[in-house]
Amino acid sequence: MDKIKVTLPDGNGREFPKGTTLAEIAKVLQPDSVKEVLAAQVNGILTDLHRTLESDAKVEFLTFNQRLGKEVLWHSTAHVMAQAVQELFPGTKLAIGPPIDEGFYYDFDKDTPFQPEDLAKIEGKMKEIIQEDASFKREELPSEEAKKFFANCQENYKVEIISDLNGDSVSLYRHSRFVDLCRGPHIPSTKRIKAFKLLQIAGAYWRGSEKNRMLQRIYGVSYPNQELLEDFLRRQEEAKRRDHRKLGKELDLYSFQEEAGPGLVFWHPKGAFVRHQIESFMQELLLKSGYQLVYTPHIAKIDLWRTSGHTEFYRENMYPTMQLEEAEYQLKPMNCPFHILIYKNQIRSYRDLPIRLAEYGSVYRYERSGVLHGLPRVRGFTQDDAHIFCTPQQVEEEVIKMLDLTKLILNTFGFNEFEICLSTLPEKHIGEASDWEQAEAVLQKALEKYKWQYSLAAGQGAFYGPKIDISIKDAIGRPWQCTTIQFDFNLPHRFDLHYTASDGKFHRPIMVHRAIFGSIERFFGVLIEHYAGAFPLWLAPVQVALLPITDAQVNYCSEVKAQLEQAGLRVELDGRNEKIGHKIREAENLKIPYMLVVGKKEAEKGNVSLRQHAKGDLGQLGLEDFIAKARKEVENRL
Repeated sequence: MDKIKVTLPDGNGREFPKGTTLAEIAKVLQPDSVKEVLAAQVNGILTDLHRTLESDAKVEFLTFNQRLGKEVLWHSTAHVMAQAVQELFPGTKLAIGPPIDEGFYYDFDKDTPFQPEDLAKIEGKMKEIIQEDASFKREELPSEEAKKFFANCQENYKVEIISDLNGDSVSLYRHSRFVDLCRGPHIPSTKRIKAFKLLQIAGAYWRGSEKNRMLQRIYGVSYPNQELLEDFLRRQEEAKRRDHRKLGKELDLYSFQEEAGPGLVFWHPKGAFVRHQIESFMQELLLKSGYQLVYTPHIAKIDLWRTSGHTEFYRENMYPTMQLEEAEYQLKPMNCPFHILIYKNQIRSYRDLPIRLAEYGSVYRYERSGVLHGLPRVRGFTQDDAHIFCTPQQVEEEVIKMLDLTKLILNTFGFNEFEICLSTLPEKHIGEASDWEQAEAVLQKALEKYKWQYSLAAGQGAFYGPKIDISIKDAIGRPWQCTTIQFDFNLPHRFDLHYTASDGKFHRPIMVHRAIFGSIERFFGVLIEHYAGAFPLWLAPVQVALLPITDAQVNYCSEVKAQLEQAGLRVELDGRNEKIGHKIREAENLKIPYMLVVGKKEAEKGNVSLRQHAKGDLGQLGLEDFIAKARKEVENRL
């Protein structure tokens, strides 16, 4: 019998008969955790455990502890929920049901609205389906045959999706009495879903466009055990308390103005100051790291976007053009072409490289109103954008430097846990496969050299190059995608970039896109929720609240305020004729880090009574001692 070799990520492995299923291999190679295995990656490709192996392969078995494992469980639970909905409410049509950051949703087209009490009914039906222990089975169908199948089922959204895919064939998944259009993979059977909860009902336009029909979206989540589910529900309650939309209003940080239009952020003085601190800190590090700062226009002729390919690949996210003096202009959706024009402005030698151009570049993208969501999803935002132009010999060192800078910056803002994903060659791509292999090897080597654990997303790279994506985990364990490091084989070719090498000939530079925050708006929203609005002293818009107990201490407090400001601290004096308890409560609600309470004794001794937000009274302290303490915290960015 023919044998094949299966190798695990740690390099261990063994031989199996050709045609052995991944489920059978998992029993042998991971006997202690086989019941936790949900799916696998075979040579970097995500797949079901029912699949058989016909040749040598590198295999990674996925459990709920890995991001991809979570997504497989959540996606499978979405299918179970969709089956339950259709069996309880016949005639309901299916749209899409993907995994999301934490959990899943499914969009339904139902003539009458779901009611809150329907969620309990759906959960009950889901429990019945789960107990069937029905296997998830994949089928491949020619696209035309699949369209006929779903048309007969009156599933018009599925027919539309298949038409848009423009492929020769599609995959379907069946379990129990349910079938759905799906790329997969899925868990082995429904009984792997141990604990779940349906969370809420919301409205969602089909494909996010208000021009389309309003659908009904049901959100849910599932876990391998009840304890993890209960932990999630506790975190959900905490997340409501930390919601940046609620805190942004309460702390007067930013707003959206109906008169101006949705998805456009107005930064209020306090929020603008925090933003200033964020940007200044990064700018300082960029200059020390050899970056050069640039500023570029907000619009450009449409021809630039034709050259870059954005009109071809990104048109639906771009605003309509404007006519100016017989030329069409476009609001910029990206900063990259502008940085390229700066690079092209003069002849470059290999001695000039690497060139690192950085900008806080404001961009404008048409996001449909149905998908706008607080600060993470807006129509105008600012990227901490950088583009590195270097030789092939320099690129590995440059990527390592980017990872160094990323870790330093994110650690400073209190983020110490990361989820990292390396995305590789997609089916549709530009550039030679050999260039992709070299670029992927560089990114992989840099991650391994840095000793960061990462997952591989085979075939999920951008069409123009492979990339590293880094998600940060906030104070309650939620991942937020922020940093990206992307190779680009497209733009250097389209803009005919080159440098003169040591051999006197023109060579194409390697171009790498890099953003650490992703966007200032999104990162600011994450920061608000991470800190629950209680920014550390160096970031806080107001660092100290001076609270006189009576009017008799106001003059002394004014002198203290001047000394604190002279020391570089940001201070507000609450001289209102209010009870001290009321003043303290207000300062606490505004999450001011320090409160200096001053009564008759403090004024006479030249002391202050120190309170810290959420910690309470810390006792009396000399003013000079407090200034030294506060300045040390600011200098160390604590």
